[in-house]
Amino acid sequence: MIRHYQALASVSLIALILLCLAWEAWLAPLRPGGSLLVLKAVPLLMPLLGILRGKRYTYQWASMFVLIYFTEGVVRAWSDSGLSARFGVAEIFLTTTFFVSAILYARVSAPSRISGS
Repeated sequence: MIRHYQALASVSLIALILLCLAWEAWLAPLRPGGSLLVLKAVPLLMPLLGILRGKRYTYQWASMFVLIYFTEGVVRAWSDSGLSARFGVAEIFLTTTFFVSAILYARVSAPSRISGS
């Protein structure tokens, strides 16, 4: 079960990074030709290595960190229109998936649960 949560968190984080890049660079940027909002994907790279390696502490802080992107997705889904609003919904889905899988991973990988105490 722990590998399942790790895989789900990894895939959703990578998909979120790709969504942010594609959204702001090519598919629905705020300005034609892209915008500096493409840089919003850079902070998502900070937890990536720890998530891929299964570092419990990274799962703990990244689950809170990703809520910033959840908030952006809600705002953009509510206030934007067309393709940008749909990307906002996709961002909500990916951040929720990451959040739940990261929390579950941190829970089942707790030292007290692994050692059987």
